[in-house]
Amino acid sequence: MKRTAQTHHPIHTLLKDRWSPRAFSDKPVEPEKLLAVLEAARWAASAMNEQPWRFIIATKKNPAEFEQALSCLNEGNQRWAKDAPVLIFTIVKKTFTRNDRPNRAALHDLGLAVANLTLQATELGLHVHEMGGIQIDKIRETYQIPEDYEVVTGIALGYYGDIEQLPEDLQEREKGPRQRKPLSELIFTGTWAKPASFVKNNGT
Repeated sequence: MKRTAQTHHPIHTLLKDRWSPRAFSDKPVEPEKLLAVLEAARWAASAMNEQPWRFIIATKKNPAEFEQALSCLNEGNQRWAKDAPVLIFTIVKKTFTRNDRPNRAALHDLGLAVANLTLQATELGLHVHEMGGIQIDKIRETYQIPEDYEVVTGIALGYYGDIEQLPEDLQEREKGPRQRKPLSELIFTGTWAKPASFVKNNGT
């Protein structure tokens, strides 16, 4: 199933085709594809090349590890993420390794790494659904996360499945329109909340 975005301006097909489904197939993600999306994340840009991101991964090839990861999601996400073949937790190192100073860009850099991962997954016919609904304290305890690291999000990764496998309320959300705020609400110039003239004049 494709839900190609209807954009106001031309963008790359991978960006238009990327979306976050909840219906996942139980088809395993091939090891070479999993390694490819992780390699894409590895080559993301980062402040001072710190590469502060870390990923904890569980696949259904190891049912005990998968169930452990699944139990760390909020109940609402467990309803559908149980069908995905791969679950990932994202973590960042909060300080620079070279001097122990706070790394203000750590979360930004994690976002870049996950964006790389997501676009590579899209190119390979996979889907990614990121989750804020995770049990952070449980993840920290379960996986013995060091104090200098922050648990950030969860990710479900896999092939698209059958929408009918979802509870009815989630089926409706799966079929809903894809929407974004107009650029005029996001791009400013001169002062806060003043839309950039080139954006406003383009009617977006």
